[in-house]
Amino acid sequence: MISLPLVYTLLALLAYSAAFWYLFMQLMSKRHPNHGLMGILLGLGLILHALVLSGDMLTPLGVNYDVFNLMSFTSGLMLLLSLLFSSYRPVMALNLIGIPVAAVGLILGFGLSQPNQLMTQNSLGVDIHILLSLSAYAILLMATLHAVLLWFQDRELKKKQKRLWVNLLPPFQAMESLLFDSLGIGFLMLTIALGFGFFTIDNFFAQHLAHKTVFSIISWFVYGALLIGHYKLGWRGQKAIRFTLIGFFLLALGFIGSKFVLEMILGR
Repeated sequence: MISLPLVYTLLALLAYSAAFWYLFMQLMSKRHPNHGLMGILLGLGLILHALVLSGDMLTPLGVNYDVFNLMSFTSGLMLLLSLLFSSYRPVMALNLIGIPVAAVGLILGFGLSQPNQLMTQNSLGVDIHILLSLSAYAILLMATLHAVLLWFQDRELKKKQKRLWVNLLPPFQAMESLLFDSLGIGFLMLTIALGFGFFTIDNFFAQHLAHKTVFSIISWFVYGALLIGHYKLGWRGQKAIRFTLIGFFLLALGFIGSKFVLEMILGR
């Protein structure tokens, strides 16, 4: 008998596929995609994605923070934010990246998450801190992907012949504005997550969190310097791209690196 989570997963992938194909064909034919239809398709996919993820993460023994569940959570949140950003900026084309990322995250979470990889039961405050941190990570990961696309887009625009994928991207100015939208929201979420953690986690530096904390604080300063430089000194372009990449590298080094070592290598 086919399980309900499998049905939800297949239906979510079907909704994601339909949205991707529709958006791709509209952009290739130089027509404006229907935002309402895209919202319905991606909204349905995201709801089903959330149902699958909640079944994997929320267990009677606590919240399952398996690395593949985190990938599924992050990818789904990134697509949700991409859809929301598309509602007020002309960047619907970026969902051509967000949709397959969410689909891969859903597949990994459903197929590879381990039900026995459970953290000890946490207080509500600790779980809120973790979810805030994951949300900040997802938003700043989006900003990093935007920075990489901006770097390629800037390089291609300087050439006489642009590649096809560059023509599918939103205008450079809209992309750069979206980068700072993402950085501002991500920085705010990271600030709240760090503040919440300091007030809710006992022995913050003794629970395999010292390295995460140090790298997160350093990346917080990098992002803060970039935002101040942008709004006060007009920083943009290559300088903004470099700061974004450095900030996320530091954040990922503390979060992903330690998660991989503790869970996949040491089995903790």
